[in-house]
Amino acid sequence: MDILISNSCGRPIYQQIYDQVKNAILSGELREGDMLPSIRALAKDLRISVITTKRAYEELEQGGYIYTAAGKGCFVSQKSSGMVYEEHMKKIEEHMGEIARLAGSSGITEGQLIEMYRVLQEENR
Repeated sequence: MDILISNSCGRPIYQQIYDQVKNAILSGELREGDMLPSIRALAKDLRISVITTKRAYEELEQGGYIYTAAGKGCFVSQKSSGMVYEEHMKKIEEHMGEIARLAGSSGITEGQLIEMYRVLQEENR
């Protein structure tokens, strides 16, 4: 897994690390039990502060995405299907909110949206 940091995106570096590791876990790129780079190694690779990397890992641990084994390192936690489901529902709700705003400003009806969805579902089968 490659972590890419941007100094110009406006998001804190620890948040960029958090988001990328979390997305890799939710997508299955990182699996239960996979070992993450050590805090020091990741900080060195990214040329950032150890404190920044530590904060990202702490937030990932608080969110239940990783756990730390003393003297061994940080590992991907067992994903509960509920966690993955909730993350996907959150993303879908965000997209649906944007769809509702665009539809409302464009005069697209609920029936037209439902028909668009049905067509997309057929295309994806």
